Amino acid sequence: MNFGPTELIIILVIVIVLFGVGRISKIAGEMGSGIRAFKEGLRGDDEDKDEKAETKSGEPTEKS
Repeated sequence: MNFGPTELIIILVIVIVLFGVGRISKIAGEMGSGIRAFKEGLRGDDEDKDEKAETKSGEPTEKS
């Protein structure tokens, strides 16, 4: 089930006609902000571990 460039263009045109350009850009923006929040959440777990290590040892840890 391989899609060539012609089939992908046809599918893209159908999606644009059904949803409109404005709605597609809104959905893409929401997906981007969701991915960004997910990545920040992953980084937040690392920062929480650093803070816990700092409180146990009493000395601040270096962050790069």
